[in-house]
Amino acid sequence: MPSYISKTPNWVTAAFILSVIITYVGCPENLQPEGKPTLQHVWYYGWITAVSTGFGVVPLIFTPTLNKYYIGVSNAIAAGMMIAASYSLIIEGLFFDEPDDSWEIVSPAIRTVVGVICGLVFIKWTKKFLDNNDDLTLGNLDIDRADAKKIMLIMLVMTVHSFSEGVGIGVSFGGQNGADLGMFISASLAVHNVPEGFAVAIVWLPRKVSKLTAAMMCILTSLPQPLMAVPAYMFVRYFIPILPVGLGFAGGAMAWVAFMELMIEAYEDTDAVTTGVVSVISLSFMLALQNALKGE
Repeated sequence: MPSYISKTPNWVTAAFILSVIITYVGCPENLQPEGKPTLQHVWYYGWITAVSTGFGVVPLIFTPTLNKYYIGVSNAIAAGMMIAASYSLIIEGLFFDEPDDSWEIVSPAIRTVVGVICGLVFIKWTKKFLDNNDDLTLGNLDIDRADAKKIMLIMLVMTVHSFSEGVGIGVSFGGQNGADLGMFISASLAVHNVPEGFAVAIVWLPRKVSKLTAAMMCILTSLPQPLMAVPAYMFVRYFIPILPVGLGFAGGAMAWVAFMELMIEAYEDTDAVTTGVVSVISLSFMLALQNALKGE
């Protein structure tokens, strides 16, 4: 692992500038939709939720270089947050209740369980693929191959789970109270995405990448949200039945990475007590935040 902070690649700087331009240019004339939401409204709210993930880096801006122990603590924090997110995704799928759900013959619970199994199989296959390909790197970023594989796995899981969140945004805008519900769901996800971005950032930063690089990587994991929100809004009746499968898939994949990757590495770099206490505190914080956003 290099002992210095890598210079921000030019493509990261360009991506940051492009993100700022898109945020400004893509803003609808009226943020509050008048009547039925337009495709621009749906896309823009999905975009804002994605961009908010980058703010997860903010608490780490003034963080000094992390030693091995604090890297382990960081992994424990990320694991707790991912376990909470996984739990919430699976629970949401199991108790999915949507009037326009046309797959009544197969219950949401069964669809969610199928999704969980598929997610576990997918992430296990992906891990095997990464282990069998030693030449994989992260472009021109100065990161050793073992760390690169771990980061790829986490990035993949966080990106996959953003697909179901993007569908959720589109479906919420397509309901009877589309404008109000869609704005509420988008705002909740935007807040929820900040700690998720933090979970991604604390995996990147110990690898000596710049803060801006970590922020853009956080945003990258959430890009499926605006990309999926629009088609889900346009074809809401077709997306609703598969949403429990997507929730289960994302939840299963995320749980595997949290328990089989992050928790194990946290234990190796710290100890059992530290790993357990930190991950439980992180898990509790994330669940409390999710319940607060739902008004429970």
